[in-house]
This record gives sequence, structure tokens and C-alpha cells, in this order.
Amino acid sequence: MADSTQETLLEFPCEFPIKAMGISSDNFDALVVEIVRRHVNELPEAAVSSKQSSGGKYTSVTVLIQATSKAQLDAIYQELSSHELVKYVL
Repeated sequence: MADSTQETLLEFPCEFPIKAMGISSDNFDALVVEIVRRHVNELPEAAVSSKQSSGGKYTSVTVLIQATSKAQLDAIYQELSSHELVKYVL
């Protein structure tokens, strides 16, 4: 018989940072935000921060969301990971 308990230690809802990294471009920040917004009801502008690597080749974008479920997080990670411009998702 399968265990019906959740497969996560997180308690929902909770604040959860999602970080995506990729090669710097003019629209990388907007791309990450657009993908996350598909899965989140509200995303204030202050919830998004970005930083370029010391050489400027890479950009990391962190989005602080109000996560509502493991399924929501899984969907965000799956969509970000499958985009060709996103190299890593943490």
C-alpha cells in the first residue's frame, strides 16, 4: 500500500526562492519571470532579483514566490529546465 503522506518536508503555503541561471541576454530576466508567472497567481516586481557573473557572461534570476504545493514547484522547475536558454535551475 502506498504511503499517502507528502513527498516533501515543506509546509504549504510557504515562501520559496527559485533561481534560474543562463547566458546573459537582454530578455533572460523577462523569460524567467514569464515562465514563473504561468504558475503563480501573484508575483510582485520586488520578488524578482538578478545578478550577472563577474565576467558578465551569465545571469542568475531569483524569484521569490508564495508556493502553494509540490506540484506547483515541480511544474515551474520542469518548464524552466526544459527551456533552451536556461542552463541551471536551483
